[in-house]
Amino acid sequence: MAKWPVIACDQFTAEPEYWEQTARLVGQAPSTYRLIFPEAELGTDEEARIARVDRTMERYLSDGILRPFPASYIYVERTLQNGSIRKGIVGLLDLEAYDFADRAHTPVRATEKTVVSRIPARVKIREGACLESSHVLLLCSDPTDNLIGGVERGEMLYDLDLMMGGGHLTGWLVSGERADRFDAALKAYIAEKKDGFCFAVGDGNHSLAAAKSCWEKIKKQQSADRLVRHPARYAMVELENLFDTAQQFEPIHRIVRGVDPKELIETMERHCSPGGEAVKWIAGVESGALTFGPGILPIGALQRELDAFIAEKGGDIDYIHGAEVAVRLAEEERSVAFILPEIEKNDLFRTIAQSGVLPRKTFSIGHAREKRYYLECRKIIP
Repeated sequence: MAKWPVIACDQFTAEPEYWEQTARLVGQAPSTYRLIFPEAELGTDEEARIARVDRTMERYLSDGILRPFPASYIYVERTLQNGSIRKGIVGLLDLEAYDFADRAHTPVRATEKTVVSRIPARVKIREGACLESSHVLLLCSDPTDNLIGGVERGEMLYDLDLMMGGGHLTGWLVSGERADRFDAALKAYIAEKKDGFCFAVGDGNHSLAAAKSCWEKIKKQQSADRLVRHPARYAMVELENLFDTAQQFEPIHRIVRGVDPKELIETMERHCSPGGEAVKWIAGVESGALTFGPGILPIGALQRELDAFIAEKGGDIDYIHGAEVAVRLAEEERSVAFILPEIEKNDLFRTIAQSGVLPRKTFSIGHAREKRYYLECRKIIP
């Protein structure tokens, strides 16, 4: 079982050695590694790789490797690197309730801007697949933790250490009356959201956007009675509580290279206004702070002005996890680091409701090795 789950396909894109080691660990055992296409390997033998994925899915189904649990949820607990336990429940999201547009008014919305150019590759992988496995994390805003905190566990389905330093994962079946009671709690949670904004996609938005795009094509070919029952209308996700104490939001900082630091900072300062949260900048031994006015999301204003400067003057921007890394990179010549303030959990849903999705690369949920691992599967063909 330890060789079955592997980490989200969009992780370690610049470290192919991570995926090479994963392949060695898996060996010839059945594994979700053979059901996905790691982004680090995109552009290499794509058609043949996708065809192998499709054939492997069909073989795993016919060989009886997967154990079916109809009309069920799975409650999961993930032990992270710091010892904290992140709780969630795996179920299905109705794609008709989701939209990744910047100013969507659907019950389920993206948190960060979707890069449309990243969707076609995922669509290509999904459209011929008979199974899906998911790394999508969906967030509810539940300070009292009545929803996930109240889930009743049934049979333990798995209990294992995740490969490559991913921590520990345990899952329990939630079915029958237990599932009915969770359904009731879910309806009560949704009824409390007077603005209609119920869930936010915390991770895996591009994969969910691909599922949505595939469904939009499929539904045009369906009769009215098939629209609700078609399995491709739904996508598997893990629902987690934004206010789970193990849910760590980390800002993603910026490093700009190949620029005149003085010119960049002077340009940025011309667009500043007093008040609001400060963005710290560092260039060698020089440092300072920028503010963009009260009520203005600093990451949005910063990203907009950086994009405009680079488009006109040149330079490169990179996105950095960890302030200490960004500070170290700022010591390089012709480089400026921008250290972003932390995202407050209380502000996330409100900000998206008022201002739309956040800029790309605004925050990360936990460290790279704490991203969701593929484990559960479901059929997405009739």
